[in-house]
Amino acid sequence: MKLGISGFAWTANFEERHLSLLPGVRTMGFEAFEVPLFDPAALPVAAIRRAFEANDLACTLCGILPAGINPISSDPVVRQRSRDHLVRSIEAAAEMGAHLLGGPLFAPIGYLPGHRSTEDEWTWAIEHFQSVVGLLEAHDVTLSIEPVNRSETFFVRTGEEAAKLCAAVGSPRIGVTIDTFHANIEEKNIAAAVESLGVHVKHMHMSENDRSLLGSGHVDFPAILRSLQRSRYEGYLMIEGFGYRASESSAPGALWADPAVSPEMLAQQGFSYLKGLLHGTA
Repeated sequence: MKLGISGFAWTANFEERHLSLLPGVRTMGFEAFEVPLFDPAALPVAAIRRAFEANDLACTLCGILPAGINPISSDPVVRQRSRDHLVRSIEAAAEMGAHLLGGPLFAPIGYLPGHRSTEDEWTWAIEHFQSVVGLLEAHDVTLSIEPVNRSETFFVRTGEEAAKLCAAVGSPRIGVTIDTFHANIEEKNIAAAVESLGVHVKHMHMSENDRSLLGSGHVDFPAILRSLQRSRYEGYLMIEGFGYRASESSAPGALWADPAVSPEMLAQQGFSYLKGLLHGTA
């Protein structure tokens, strides 16, 4: 397993100026950095690729669906627009040299229409992801669907639901991201849920129950790592914390309080904590 840090620690709006973070991230010992993706056209893809290659860092992406994008909308025009957005996101990932695009890609954060998920919505989600399988294979990109908690979605909240969606799509290019913050709300036992998913787990977001320093709360990270080891997981442990305050209702995490720790502290202490667990010293 390899350690990475999410750009969400610093910003939701990743710009070319944020590439200056990469040398410090590499110096800390990280092997990967996750770029927040809202609008693929807004990302300086060529500059990102050059900077990641220059700093010997792997690039992953976390996609958050922007306004007007909803793969499970009842409006076919919106669904087509959403497919076009996903295609552009996959192509941008390939141009950046990223092989993994994760996030709650099934619906916008905060989309709560007031009903349980319907058969039509599941059909639309399945068709949405099936439509890009060939493109994923051509570009060597994997989609990793992230369940989020009940305050942020009604659709895919648990690992079991995400695995059900992946199985219905029927491609090894579609997997699951487990975010320990969301799983702490929705799973009875995070480690057991991770182990039950097995090879479906393509990506991990390591986040404390209050989004603060890893190891300072009650998430049982040692048990989660043991489950991943038994599943022979070889992907990234991506530390995800938020060192900024949200300014929009659509921003991930509902971050209305001022951050308690700096992005650098989230990264440095998180790295040391996970490294210690992996080497049996924490």
